[in-house]
Amino acid sequence: MSWCRIIGAGIEIIAVILMLKINTIQAALRINAILGLLGTIVLVGVSGLGLCSLIGRISPIKIIMVLCGAVLIILGTR
Repeated sequence: MSWCRIIGAGIEIIAVILMLKINTIQAALRINAILGLLGTIVLVGVSGLGLCSLIGRISPIKIIMVLCGAVLIILGTR
């Protein structure tokens, strides 16, 4: 899980450097849109990895509650 977050953060740092080098509003907006999609993918991926590792240790109801929470976070950021 931590490696996924590190890779996602590295990609975001690279995107910031690109925004600074290109220095146009249109390009920055496109890069920001891609980062928004990437952030969602990383969130779902890391949450999925965490849930897969916990499947045998917590009850199915708690797993469903965590999944519902992740879905609500994604819907709330639209």
